[in-house]
Amino acid sequence: MSLLRRNRSLTITIAALTVLFAVFIAIHPRGFSTYVMTIWFNQGALLGLAAISQFFVVLVRGVDLSVGPTIALTNVVASYLLLGSPAAITFGIIAVLLVGTLCGLANGIAVVYGRIQPIVATLATGGMISGLALWLRPTPGGSVDEALSDALTYDIYGVPASAIMLLVVLLVLHMPLRRSPLGLAMYAVGSSEQSAYMTGVRVRQVKLAAYAASGTFAALAGLYVSMVTLTGDPGIGPAYTLNSIAAVVLGGIALSGGVGSPLGAIVGALILKTISSLMFFSGLPPLAQPFFEGLVLALAIVLGAFGMINVRNRLELFRQ
Repeated sequence: MSLLRRNRSLTITIAALTVLFAVFIAIHPRGFSTYVMTIWFNQGALLGLAAISQFFVVLVRGVDLSVGPTIALTNVVASYLLLGSPAAITFGIIAVLLVGTLCGLANGIAVVYGRIQPIVATLATGGMISGLALWLRPTPGGSVDEALSDALTYDIYGVPASAIMLLVVLLVLHMPLRRSPLGLAMYAVGSSEQSAYMTGVRVRQVKLAAYAASGTFAALAGLYVSMVTLTGDPGIGPAYTLNSIAAVVLGGIALSGGVGSPLGAIVGALILKTISSLMFFSGLPPLAQPFFEGLVLALAIVLGAFGMINVRNRLELFRQ
């Protein structure tokens, strides 16, 4: 019971996802099947990786408006490099991850050393990254190794490969975030930057690491977009930026920093994708779907804003 109380927001989020998924399966023409689960997890993985990217920046009390542009740029780079021999493809994957990490580091340098507000800094860098993506590939095109795409987007003995990938990501992140000095320092900086500094935490380095990690996971999202679409598209960014923010809020991650987990980010992403699928299969007119999707995003961000206000009010009372 104490564990449930400590993770109340995440528990509520998982319960909401369970209900929404049950309704989705009930109205889907093909019901519960490997095909439906694979498509659902593939779509969720795309946004889930973007949400984890946003999570790292939000954790240290920031926001990254360049998540979408970075996904677009790395998707474009992947459409040039993920072809040929296994060695060439491996080099391409490393290059794509490096591009994303460098984009994240550029954001971190602008915020930490330039002392620019995160929303302003990442809006500016996002514009430059989008321009670079358009310069590299003005129109959608390119191609990706189909064997690699099939391995990552189909199922393995009835289990969606994307579900396995998300599970591996969560397992890889859990221990470093909860047990390593760097992971604990990120939570400390997000909770109280001044207190973290007073206890010896290297705040600047921790923030740079958070932004670099954000860029790396945006690159992973861009890679997976390439796996799903088999092409590069410089115009895919905007939707991922807004949805990644909404996903972290729905996943119980406080926009005020210091609270949340990658699991919450993924669950929030799956909720958004399930709502989108429900609108599609419920017979809602296609022209009305963007309105309701925008309404969900707005509500999620409003909830996050109220959460920040409540945290600030509690801090003010504590100081009195």
